[in-house]
Amino acid sequence: MMKKEYYVAFIDEKTKKAFEELKSGKFEDSRLYGFIDRAIDDLKKDPACGIKIPTKQIPKEYKKYDVDNLWKYNLPGAWRLVYTIKADDVMILSVILEWMSHKEYERRFNY
Repeated sequence: MMKKEYYVAFIDEKTKKAFEELKSGKFEDSRLYGFIDRAIDDLKKDPACGIKIPTKQIPKEYKKYDVDNLWKYNLPGAWRLVYTIKADDVMILSVILEWMSHKEYERRFNY
């Protein structure tokens, strides 16, 4: 049996551009870029390395992306990376939806 390939992508160009802009940003931004970059490496090794969010807790904001599973990856400095996993016969794709501070995360998920 062939091993599936793992890939990571951003939900859209705007999100990808925001990530790339962090790299040349001020100190906190470039540090966050490094954290997200490390998370991407982890997701390429194991898409399920994050924490699965129960389906009933998926915020309606994500419904527009046709998300039926949602994961969070805890980044250093209380940041959260939110992603979904899509799979077919050939590959497993971790799709990064957004990243946010813990405070924003609590607000989005009504904790």
